[in-house]
Amino acid sequence: MKYVDEYRDGELAKTIAARIAAIADPSRTYHFMEFCGGHTHAISRYGVTDLLPANVVMVHGPGCPVCVLPVGRIDMAIDLALGALTPGPSPASGRGENFAPLSPGRGAGGEGASNITLCTYADTMRVPASNGLSLLKAKAKGADIRMVYSASDALRIAREEPEREVVFLAIGFETTTPPTALVVREAAALGLRNFSVFVNHVLTPAAIAHILESPEVRDLGTVVIDGFVGPAHVSTIIGSQPYDYFAEEYAKPVVIAGFEPLDVMQAIEMLVRQVNEGRAEVENEFSRAVSPEGNAKAKALVADVFELRGAFEWRGLGKVPYSALRLKEPWAAFDAERRFAMVERSVPDNKACECGAILRGVKKPTDCRVFGTACTPETPMGSCMVSSEGACAAHYTYGRYRSAA
Repeated sequence: MKYVDEYRDGELAKTIAARIAAIADPSRTYHFMEFCGGHTHAISRYGVTDLLPANVVMVHGPGCPVCVLPVGRIDMAIDLALGALTPGPSPASGRGENFAPLSPGRGAGGEGASNITLCTYADTMRVPASNGLSLLKAKAKGADIRMVYSASDALRIAREEPEREVVFLAIGFETTTPPTALVVREAAALGLRNFSVFVNHVLTPAAIAHILESPEVRDLGTVVIDGFVGPAHVSTIIGSQPYDYFAEEYAKPVVIAGFEPLDVMQAIEMLVRQVNEGRAEVENEFSRAVSPEGNAKAKALVADVFELRGAFEWRGLGKVPYSALRLKEPWAAFDAERRFAMVERSVPDNKACECGAILRGVKKPTDCRVFGTACTPETPMGSCMVSSEGACAAHYTYGRYRSAA
């Protein structure tokens, strides 16, 4: 298929690999973090690491939004869906009337049952939470939890079932934030009193800064990062300009790359050249889709509906300052956390799972003792094995671990 197959050409890949091998200094090792889970997926699927010289090492980053969602936030969603939370005072909204939650005893579940319909994406439903639960297992226990393909699907359910309190569990980086903002504005325009959003949108630049400031990078040297393969879809929204700070402040080159294997290999070559030349700049390999300023309309939409949280917990990274979004006060009537008095809590990961260390780049999937044995895509013990963008799932699915065994 034109514009896809040409970025998967094996002979061209070998040509780029030969160029990388020719310019890579044999006296040093290059460590590049691919921040986006889409890149991790492409690297494993197409065997990119097999084409690279041994001294060019790829480090996995926290670029999978399902993976970085902490256990506590999943627990909050499960409690909400099972009816364990009591509706709080109705938050006022400048975008419509003061919407009080519907009676929690109403709806198809029968008298006294939860009246909540929780909507979210498929991968989120399988993320392990506390007490052996997940959203999928909570659904099996009777909670009304539905898989949707988009935020607009959740809004449609709210319109079609006005007797239900419909909550959209929104996750994702900057890419999926504009659609959430759109449905909030549409819900206000329609006067829907039974729709709200449990917001878990997180921000890429803040996480990159947090990693570069981490003890593993700055003090201990256990994670070496010489540069970043910058995210693709995120950058179509925010543009390339936000990465200028990392290149300048931390002297780390960033090359934004598309998701196809030749995109990734071209970006790696560009990073090697920058390191060799002592440069730390932002370069855009994905110029066919990313501009310096990004999508102005999408950014304006997000700025209208969302504001920064002071801090937000990421799995593996802990509390990251100014790394997530919440609804602004004028849209508070559609904020599920305020609407149902949801209380944020921190819950430790499964002790047998190394997902947190993998997301920080400290370990590889194959360093986890349950990888490929007790933990598989069919029986995940951590979020990195759930999403197709997770490092563990990518390694398992495409057999990277077999060559490392």
